[in-house]
Amino acid sequence: MTIQSVEVAGATRLALVFSDGARGEIDLSREIKAATAMTAPLSDPSYFARVFLEEGAPTWPNGFDLAPWALYDRLQASGELDVTRSVG
Repeated sequence: MTIQSVEVAGATRLALVFSDGARGEIDLSREIKAATAMTAPLSDPSYFARVFLEEGAPTWPNGFDLAPWALYDRLQASGELDVTRSVG
């Protein structure tokens, strides 16, 4: 499972499109509030907006990344994963 597309959808949210076509918006405020050395920079909206995909995972310039499968599972568990466009 990888992410094919990532877009900023708010100060702490990302809109994701997964390799199977499923979509969802994930709120990362919990991770940002933890304010670890890796997540503290994400509290700056301009830094948060610098997200890019590296090998199918949302990544920031400091090397912080998120596992696509974990994001998928989290969205699925919360009922926020739109699988109407899924393939396979």
